[in-house]
Amino acid sequence: MGKLRKHNEEIISWEELRRHLNKVTKPARYTGGELNSVRKDPSSVSVRFALVFPDVYEVGMSHLGSQIIYHVLNSRDDTACERAYSPWPDMEELSRRRGWPLFTLESRSPLNSFDIVGFSLAYELTYANVLAALDLGGVPLFSAERGREDPLVIAGGPVSMAAEPLAEFIDAFALGDGEDLAGEIVDCYKKWRASGKPRSELLESLADVQGVYVPSLYDVQYSNEGFLVEVRPKAGAPKRVRRRIFSDLEKAPYPERPVVPFIEPVHDRAMVEIFRGCTRGCRFCQAGTLYRPVREREPETVSRIAREILAASGYDEVSLVSLSSADYLPIRQVIEDILTHSPCPARVSLPSLRVDSFSVELSKLLGEAGYGGLTLAPEAGSQRMRDVINKNVTEEDVMDAAKAAFSSGFTRIKLYFMIGLPGETDEDVLAIAELAYRIRQLGRDMGTKPTVAVSVSGFVPKPHTAFQWEPFIGRDEIERRQSLLCKRLRGPGLEFRYHDSRQTYLEAILSRGDRRLGRVVLEAYRRGARFDSWPDMLDLDLWLSCMKEASLEPGFFTRERGQDEILPWDHLDPGVTKEFLLVERAKARREEKTPDCREAPCPGCGVCPRFGVAPVLTRRDGTSKGARDRAR
Repeated sequence: MGKLRKHNEEIISWEELRRHLNKVTKPARYTGGELNSVRKDPSSVSVRFALVFPDVYEVGMSHLGSQIIYHVLNSRDDTACERAYSPWPDMEELSRRRGWPLFTLESRSPLNSFDIVGFSLAYELTYANVLAALDLGGVPLFSAERGREDPLVIAGGPVSMAAEPLAEFIDAFALGDGEDLAGEIVDCYKKWRASGKPRSELLESLADVQGVYVPSLYDVQYSNEGFLVEVRPKAGAPKRVRRRIFSDLEKAPYPERPVVPFIEPVHDRAMVEIFRGCTRGCRFCQAGTLYRPVREREPETVSRIAREILAASGYDEVSLVSLSSADYLPIRQVIEDILTHSPCPARVSLPSLRVDSFSVELSKLLGEAGYGGLTLAPEAGSQRMRDVINKNVTEEDVMDAAKAAFSSGFTRIKLYFMIGLPGETDEDVLAIAELAYRIRQLGRDMGTKPTVAVSVSGFVPKPHTAFQWEPFIGRDEIERRQSLLCKRLRGPGLEFRYHDSRQTYLEAILSRGDRRLGRVVLEAYRRGARFDSWPDMLDLDLWLSCMKEASLEPGFFTRERGQDEILPWDHLDPGVTKEFLLVERAKARREEKTPDCREAPCPGCGVCPRFGVAPVLTRRDGTSKGARDRAR
């Protein structure tokens, strides 16, 4: 795609688009014009920002983080933020055949006509889609090849804390909470553009913003054996880049008029973030590290946002979003308020329930709202493994939660588990089936016809967790353990689903990779890799072939890491110290638990004193308290 003039609006006319959209599946993915979408006159703003989600429209429209950034940027008078999503292969083929660039939905402008192109990175298996979007949008793939007239390419989201395989393609990563950070990046860009200075000075200025990581300002050295020897900053860049934390969600902007999609998204409901972060300390959970400390919204604020979204969107369901929604003490108060005072009849869903915090009252409240199914996450079948991962859940907790659910009218319980956890044995794997059988029998004894659906994913040791040094057990071993469960989980009232082992394997490689994998991502893209997070689209042999041609061994990235080894993400600071993670790893091997820091003394993860923040917790009566009030 050739270079296009800045602010060239509507490269593709509506008439031309309409004539050809009947040739692709789900044409409403590409039309725009949805309720609450924002279209500004390009001549009335200083900065145009293209926000790209590297997956299909219906997945991206379910991503709350993208909705928040879209709202934050469009709330500025000087900025117009527009949306783009990865085109499905039939639309990409049509676009290339007709010479259409990847365009935004609001104005049908190509990506390379924008000042800033920002990607939301939620999953490593979208890396090839990022390159496809840049190429189809007319943006040079490599950061080093972009000139002063090319867009600034940034990326944010949880994956950005360990996205070294994209280091050559992304100008800057936004680490952590984006409510303030997005605006500061725009301000930095405006100041640079007015200065007339070269592009290199923009990148150096961005590196001065806390939470912005500029990969080109770091030299990376490897040993002859391929181990990382040094990550050396240059041009005044910080030795470690600290993620940003928005300390007070009460003051955080929130999209109370969200864009309502034309076709059904993956999650078709209003979403209200009731708190950010988690105090549980599960050792496998990357989000539990990257979003510390816990910051809760007041119940009145949650209820108000829910009512305003319902009134502005037409949704009939509200999802109260967090990493562990039932830990929110005023949850009953909020649910009752939404059910009673919504502008239209509405249901409430809680997408992340911990079995130990699930109460009979809450079960009844949701049961009365007309639900037939409930999802719980024991994560491991045996008590030994739940202690290893610090789940702090007993079998009694699980059975009590199931009993409360069945007594409240639920007939379907879905259980989430992982296999391949550190130290797991076949006995631990089969304990998943035994727990499912006991729950099914409990439901039958209570006079229901229960369905227990078991969903199992393979464990990937993620960066910035206590298990980041552990090995990935391998695709063959994942499949062997899946087979154990397939043979055991049979019979009426039982369902068993498991995650594709090919995807788990590729995720383990990419999530634990360094910059050398960039050439693999590039070659895989060039050979047609797209939508690798969709099982029917993934060609694992293609990826492994690209790794072989790059003289890279998959096992190098999935192996156990030495505790003194420099990890590819060590220069990115989540706030939680490496020393704390090592302590947690040692406690896991001793099957020793760490208490929830909501109720116990500070466990010493380091984020609060090092970043100058504190948890913001809400009492049942709605008043707030901080961590210092709970110190013992």
